[in-house]
Amino acid sequence: MARQLLNILVNELHDAQLRRYAAEYARGQLVDIGCGIKPYQAMFAPFVTSHVGVDHRETLHTHEQIDLYGTAYTISVADNSFDTALCTAVLEHLEEPEAALRECHRVLQPGGVALYSVPFIWHLHEEPRDFFRYSKHGLRYLFEKTGFELLEIQPLSGFWVTFGQLLVYYLYRFNHGPLRWSKVITLGGVVIQALAFVLDQLDKAEQWTWMYMVVARKPACR
Repeated sequence: MARQLLNILVNELHDAQLRRYAAEYARGQLVDIGCGIKPYQAMFAPFVTSHVGVDHRETLHTHEQIDLYGTAYTISVADNSFDTALCTAVLEHLEEPEAALRECHRVLQPGGVALYSVPFIWHLHEEPRDFFRYSKHGLRYLFEKTGFELLEIQPLSGFWVTFGQLLVYYLYRFNHGPLRWSKVITLGGVVIQALAFVLDQLDKAEQWTWMYMVVARKPACR
């Protein structure tokens, strides 16, 4: 239960935005790049005809939801195979993000849409495979350089959500022994996240967002 409450705020904000984008943009055959356990399969099911999960054999997750072994750099399908691409919190773990975006562009149909979530201010995680953080300007540069048309770059929070969530992660470093048994940090973390959410409604200055969500389209053939 404590782990489920650790980052409930950012998970809810991320999934709410992704749900809106799924309804607006997802269609046809979807490739989920770095699918892990396919946490968004049910979310996208009403809008797509298939959901193909791609991940590598050394993934930290189980393999049950992997439909196609590969990497973000090498997806073993023909050009123009998918109508929609999904890639959530993966780009920061890739040594060569430009190469990964070019591969995504290759496998999308002309007119196909890619949905990415990418962190900006966030702590180190899944080390040592944690390489980059991205501003909206860096994202625009990368996506346009690799042939995409940017439709949206949406910050998912302002300062308060970012600060509150990182504070909770910091406090959880001490969540053991009596503090864990008494649930002081667990309950305190929930209160901090609730307060951060309220304060974020008052000031959403995106300079301190924890994550961006990107909608990019492969241009249709002319």
